[in-house]
Amino acid sequence: MDEFALRRPAAQGKTWHDQLRHLEAAALWPNLALQVLPFSAGAHHHMNGSLTLLWQRSGSAVAYTEGNSGGRLIEDPDEVLRERSSYDRLRDLALSPSDSLAFIRGVLEEHRS
Repeated sequence: MDEFALRRPAAQGKTWHDQLRHLEAAALWPNLALQVLPFSAGAHHHMNGSLTLLWQRSGSAVAYTEGNSGGRLIEDPDEVLRERSSYDRLRDLALSPSDSLAFIRGVLEEHRS
């Protein structure tokens, strides 16, 4: 999750607070690894949208990208590999799950004051 998504408040403070509290709770789920990509990671090519990687029963993978101009399903194995590699590089720049939880809690604390 990009730090930008945590820093931009919702129109209503309670909504933003509730969203942050939900992320705090989700970060504790045993089947989820929530990681925050901090601003210090710099600009990256996934800033304009989202990337979803999906594994099929056959073991093959597809990628779905979505942005302001629409969505795109990527099935070509070479393109999927490029998307997976770019995701892995960003994940390596992200905070660890425990540091990400501490970060979210810090944003909540800032919001309280």
